[in-house]
Amino acid sequence: MDFANFFKFLTQLITDAIAQPIFLAIFLFVLGCITLIGLLFLLRAILHTKGHESKAFHKTIILIRVPKEKKSEGTQGQSQEQNISQTREYIATAETMFSSIAGLKGEKGLTKWFYGRNDHIAFEIVVKDGIISFYVAVPDRWKEFVEQQIHAQYPHAEITPENDYNIFKPKSHIVGAYLFLKNRSAFPLKTYKKMDSDPLVAILNPLSKMSENDGALIQFIVRPATPYWRRQGVHMIRDIREGQKFEYVANRSAFLRSLIRWKKVLFPKSHDPAKQGHTQEYHLTQMEEEMVKSMEEKISHGGLELTIRMISSADNKQVAQLNLENMVNSFSQYNIYRYGNSFGAAVPRKQNKLIRDSIFRSMDTKRYMVVNTEEIASLWHLPVPNTETPHINWLGARKAPPPVNMPNEGIILGRAVYRGEETIVRMTRDDRRRHLYTVGKSGSGKSVFIQNLAIQDVINGEGVCIVDPHGDFAEYVLQHVPKERADDVIYFNPSDVDRPIGLNMLEVKTEGQKDFATQEMIAIFYKMVTDPSMIGPMFEHQMRNVMLTLMSDLENPGTIAEVPRMFTDDSYVAKWKKKLKDPVVMAFWDKEMAKTSDFHKSEMLGYLISKVGRFTENAMVRNIIGQSHSGFNFREVMDKKKILIVNLAKGLTGEINSNLLGMIIVSKLQMAALERANMPEDQRHDFYLYIDEFQNFITDSIATILSEARKYRLELIIAHQYMKQLEDNKGKSAVRDAVLGNAGTIVSFRIGVEDADILQKEFAPVFSAYDLVNVEQYTAYCKLLIHNTAAKPFSMMTYPPKAGNKELAEAIKELSRLKYGRPREIVEAEIMERSALGVPMGASIDLSEATL
Repeated sequence: MDFANFFKFLTQLITDAIAQPIFLAIFLFVLGCITLIGLLFLLRAILHTKGHESKAFHKTIILIRVPKEKKSEGTQGQSQEQNISQTREYIATAETMFSSIAGLKGEKGLTKWFYGRNDHIAFEIVVKDGIISFYVAVPDRWKEFVEQQIHAQYPHAEITPENDYNIFKPKSHIVGAYLFLKNRSAFPLKTYKKMDSDPLVAILNPLSKMSENDGALIQFIVRPATPYWRRQGVHMIRDIREGQKFEYVANRSAFLRSLIRWKKVLFPKSHDPAKQGHTQEYHLTQMEEEMVKSMEEKISHGGLELTIRMISSADNKQVAQLNLENMVNSFSQYNIYRYGNSFGAAVPRKQNKLIRDSIFRSMDTKRYMVVNTEEIASLWHLPVPNTETPHINWLGARKAPPPVNMPNEGIILGRAVYRGEETIVRMTRDDRRRHLYTVGKSGSGKSVFIQNLAIQDVINGEGVCIVDPHGDFAEYVLQHVPKERADDVIYFNPSDVDRPIGLNMLEVKTEGQKDFATQEMIAIFYKMVTDPSMIGPMFEHQMRNVMLTLMSDLENPGTIAEVPRMFTDDSYVAKWKKKLKDPVVMAFWDKEMAKTSDFHKSEMLGYLISKVGRFTENAMVRNIIGQSHSGFNFREVMDKKKILIVNLAKGLTGEINSNLLGMIIVSKLQMAALERANMPEDQRHDFYLYIDEFQNFITDSIATILSEARKYRLELIIAHQYMKQLEDNKGKSAVRDAVLGNAGTIVSFRIGVEDADILQKEFAPVFSAYDLVNVEQYTAYCKLLIHNTAAKPFSMMTYPPKAGNKELAEAIKELSRLKYGRPREIVEAEIMERSALGVPMGASIDLSEATL
């Protein structure tokens, strides 16, 4: 029968069948069912497409960063086996995280069949602007769960919710590919437990070589697998155990496996097609036995359905293709070619769907495989500390939670943001009496931190003194003084030469303060010279007696500017001797200086002037320290809660002059604080002394201030840049030890390596030297005193500066200089008369011509 006749016969047969009513009904029913099924699948495809877009807008994208720090010190001396073991321990934490995801209940039901499941999570490795970052995109309803799992396994990881990134550029060439398994999912891949290095390194290496104009994405879409893959694996293992050949079991289709399984049930004695042609039972080789054990091991873990996409973007098409090839080739390390599984790559001709699906992060139901938790941890995990691949987006330093007993009142230091929760960091008044010490490199945020503290004290009506060697701190606080406190401000600015404010170190209130002032002045002399051996005991002896003489009149004391005259003008000395009451000092003049020849006096004078000259030779400083009475009362400043702002900007004042005046002010405040001993403790108001770059303005008596001044309500807030600044000229660290031993609260911004070795003992075991060196800008580690007990160290972010009122600041300056300063002409005339500088001995200066 030829084809034409056959076609004619078939047409006639169909016509006769349709003519019968029953056959026509069956035909229409089948046709209707097929049409209905087709429409259902078409509707399902449309709903899935729309569902991908809607689900994409209900995902949270988080950036994960971990610190590059080893668990223990001395890892450089570890053996290769120890390093491999440690790397596997790090990767195993990711496996634990994926196990929790695999244990979730997958979505199912008719609704999910129509609209598509939304229980998949995207784990991504992204290259953007030359930086390799690790992202996770999770459905909103699972956000908290996934974050908890990440924090559970990576307690020091920082999770940052972000807007979606974009690796594409307007002129980019884009190419992408899928990865798939060449064998059934039950066959295992090679995992990190059988590798001698971190498999992630091989994936990251080609990514690290991309330029800033290139972009790349490796996307792992995972969701909990159904039990079917595990049952499939069990049947395959059973078939192999029964003697079926590995190749036959691996390659036969699921439909054929089902037929054979049913045939065994219905016809248990029938001939097995897998054994056709064989007269003896098939025995597994050693490698096949190991493969079967590996399959059993794989299905014993949790399973995850997985879609792997790769996208490469570059300005040049060839570069984009080359980058994609390198990315695909890096996955060959997981292949077990003969007795296991391996990856294959599929590059679609039309890239639009691949790119769109990668943007929507959708699971491709036609291109997915099943892997267990050990395999997915080998494919994607956060970088381990041993990873030396460049351009990874590491976390600069670890973070730690604030203490649970954080005070609800007190001055605000900053805010502690930990795992999405923000806590206001406060410090109570009682705890501030144990002082606050902060250290940090220039530009780390240290100055802004103490500025914000000072502003709060000013606004709260507290007594404040600010000693600023740069000028910015003083100006900033001045701009934030409330109008109602304008009259409380004393603005001490040495560069205002027209109306200098007096500052006499030899002005004391009681006999008991004389010895303290003398010792502090000698300590200042030691601080001001580069070589302390240039001073010596003779200088101390002579200066001590001269200064005690000049302080003999409490109502009208002498000044440092008059010291040279005390060695040249006997009549001037005689006037002061009349006021002396101390027999020891009187003996110095009558029994020691009286027997000293004029020649030796001239030598002594030259030696003294060489040391005192820096106090008197500079007109600006001389007009300040040469006034017999200070422009304001330091005790009154403290008791009446005044605001003393000391602008010692080195650019205007000079470094030496700035240091000298700063040390005098700090010493005067210390004297005023100790003088409060005559006042009941409950009447002593707290006074806060802020010193930036405090190493320039303190002597060895800082230990006394830190340990005792708190009893008199003088609280220090001191800041500087590095520890070496606290060592004296001989390299001794007495000041540093006093600060660390007495400061109740320590705030550390980014510091250097040498300082980190010292301070890590204060912040251990929470933070290490690595953290202290790498802490981010405007972020600090705080060891806070809470209710007189040191809390566990934590990380804290500081607040940014605020805009102030510059016009009001200028008005306050003018008010202060008119209120506390004196005209330069009068000051200079008085100093010339008292010290006889620049005039012949015995001559006098007429003050009648000087006017206010």
